[in-house]
Amino acid sequence: MTLWLAFALMTVAAIFAVLWPLSRRGSSRGGSDIAVYRDQLDEVARDRASGLIGEAEAEAAKVEVSRRLLAAADAAETQSASSDASPVWRRRATALAGLILLPLGAAALYLMLGSPQMPGEPLAARSAATNDGRSIESLVAQVERRAAQNPDDGRAWEVLAPVYMRLSRFDDAARAWQNSIRLNGDTAARESDMGEALAAAANGVITADAKAAFDRALALDKDDVKTRFYLGLAAEQDGKRAEAEAIWQDMLSHAEPGAAWVPVVRHALERVTSSAPGSAAAPAAPGPKAAPVAPGPSAADVAAASKMNPGDQQQMIAGMVARLADRLKQDGSDVEGWLRLLRAYAVLGESDKAKNALTDARRALSAEPDKVRRIDDLAKELGLQS
Repeated sequence: MTLWLAFALMTVAAIFAVLWPLSRRGSSRGGSDIAVYRDQLDEVARDRASGLIGEAEAEAAKVEVSRRLLAAADAAETQSASSDASPVWRRRATALAGLILLPLGAAALYLMLGSPQMPGEPLAARSAATNDGRSIESLVAQVERRAAQNPDDGRAWEVLAPVYMRLSRFDDAARAWQNSIRLNGDTAARESDMGEALAAAANGVITADAKAAFDRALALDKDDVKTRFYLGLAAEQDGKRAEAEAIWQDMLSHAEPGAAWVPVVRHALERVTSSAPGSAAAPAAPGPKAAPVAPGPSAADVAAASKMNPGDQQQMIAGMVARLADRLKQDGSDVEGWLRLLRAYAVLGESDKAKNALTDARRALSAEPDKVRRIDDLAKELGLQS
């Protein structure tokens, strides 16, 4: 109702602007000039009577003013005749046309171009409808349908991969990056992103496939930050602390001032240098425990790690260790997972959990002597008792 009232007031204002000039007669400019010149004649007479000007000057002034007075009188007569020649009915017809045609024209345009039949709807409802129509799930489904109809659409896979990562659909993200690399070409960023997805799908463990992806990324760009961080993490998980330290130390030495990734790399470096190799099997010292070497940050964790304090980072890593243990209980055939779990428990100083994991690993891999041998070699290296 308020909107229609505003429209009505605007229409009235427009009509008033059109009709106002038509309601006024022509200005009597000639009559005003005549009055001025008559006043000047009276002033000349007063000046002559008071002796301010001479007789000759007074006569000259009267002649000039009289000439102007006659010209103004002729102009006023001509203007009056012209005004009388414009019939009143023309002005009235023009005013009536503006009064009727202007609103009718506006209404016709609205009916042609507007939506008069659309029902009113509150702003909240319209906003909700817009958000529902553009939800991330519906957009992903739309792109997924496009990719299913055209599996060779490299752009669709390039769009889907990072969205899958944000939705924690890590296996789908790795598959999408693989397709993107196949269709769009091999780049360091794509290989690094695929390795990150594979690591996230393995609860932060740098698997052989993830390591291979990072190696390919490093071959394409030896300075890629994400690639180097994860390769350092892979070295740490494999017990190669000196190699991890060298990678991360070199990253920090070449870091630009204020780089967002510096805190997480610095914390990782402190983790590998805080305890000497071989001390993992010793009882944990009082105070905060060292962070485990096994699981690295997931895709979302890496982005947020620089904002975490050490306590939060400790909780994050402990949660990933727990998820790795749960996964191995469901599928114990992953020897790499068992090796990393044993190292994680050892570095955390949780010897009882490490021994239990060793027993579970031997049981799960009992049908594969080669894998059991790898487990036993690591247990001997870590000083675990069977």
